Amino acid sequence: MKDTRKSILSWSLYDWANSAFATTVMAGFFPVFFKAYWSQGASVQTSTFYLGTANSIAAILVAAMAPILGSIADKGSAKKRFLGFFAFLGAIMTGALWLVQAGQWQMAVLFYIVGTIGFSGGNIFYDSLLPAVASEKKVDFVSSLGFSLGYIGGGLLFVINVLMYLKPELFGIPDGTTGIRLSFISVAVWWAVFSLPILIFVKEPEDEETLPFHKAISAGWKQLKATLTEIRHLKVIGTFLLAYWFYIDGVDTIIKMAVDYGTSLGFPASSLIVALLLVQFVAFPAALLYHKFAQKIGVKIAIQVAIIAYALITIMGVFMQTTLHFYVLAILIGLFQGGIQALSRSYYTRLIPENKSAEYFGFYNMLGKFAAVIGPFMIGLVTVLTGSNRIGMLSILILFLLGAILLRRVNEDEGKKMAEEYLGGDS
Repeated sequence: MKDTRKSILSWSLYDWANSAFATTVMAGFFPVFFKAYWSQGASVQTSTFYLGTANSIAAILVAAMAPILGSIADKGSAKKRFLGFFAFLGAIMTGALWLVQAGQWQMAVLFYIVGTIGFSGGNIFYDSLLPAVASEKKVDFVSSLGFSLGYIGGGLLFVINVLMYLKPELFGIPDGTTGIRLSFISVAVWWAVFSLPILIFVKEPEDEETLPFHKAISAGWKQLKATLTEIRHLKVIGTFLLAYWFYIDGVDTIIKMAVDYGTSLGFPASSLIVALLLVQFVAFPAALLYHKFAQKIGVKIAIQVAIIAYALITIMGVFMQTTLHFYVLAILIGLFQGGIQALSRSYYTRLIPENKSAEYFGFYNMLGKFAAVIGPFMIGLVTVLTGSNRIGMLSILILFLLGAILLRRVNEDEGKKMAEEYLGGDS
């Protein structure tokens, strides 16, 4: 039954559950530990290349799986089973990082890649259950509730994990290194436990048109091919998607590689963790405020402002010298991070035909999975070739420039008119 308090809260808590992986592991301790512990004996440039490549491989694998998983979510009848599988796969791989010893970067990369697949794969089925818990009237509120609980939950456990690292004696932990290793176990337990409500209390609707597994895979590829054909004719939508791919790749790259970059410049790990906490707790209220800002100047212009801000943040990062500079950049990132993600999604709804919104958002989400494929690898490669982490970071400026140039060519009115004319007969 839709719109019940129990099902809404149970669904939203999954964001609270898996955001611990995004904050403590992806953005926080994995880059720090990878550089200082698992990559012992390697130069900072080489370890940056390892980490960048790992992030890119994970993104490519998830993106390649997305159409198949999305089709199963649409056509299959086992959303909760697949959600449970990917959630517990990610949790187990995260907990397994405890077993990885100093210098074993290959094993760390393997567990991280599979854990990221669990995180992203689970999100596909999590999103697909939203219509089962919320009516059209409440869907925006419920989606926002999940988003907000994710920031709060991920930030709360991250604070505890930071204390485990900086003040291990408070927890009876012998040292900070052990604190970080135990934090991976805490994320695994947190993720698994808070995944239970959605698996127990959210009722999965029965679909009369449910397809078996092998047919769902075939339907997914057919749907993807049909959407690609339409986008080739709908130039405005295609231009926006290409722009989005470039600039959101830059945003995701900064999220995943910022700590590695700060470590390479010699900043203490404690300062990097404080910076991450600043991003986490600034981003939530800033996303709501940026929405009001967009109402005054227009959504497209607000996205362009955020892209320019990220380009300036990238340039400022190249000349960063002190931890104070790093804190300022963290606050700036937090101001624009939630806004650019939320507004990109809402602007896209203005370009696509209403009667095919699910199909087109499936493609949009697939592109989102491809984000952070180019950037991390480019940073790693340029860093190795030039021997400079600063030049490596500067390389992602091109992603923001390309995104801004392409977005400028997007005409909302023209795109809507073109979609109505081309797809009018399909309504």
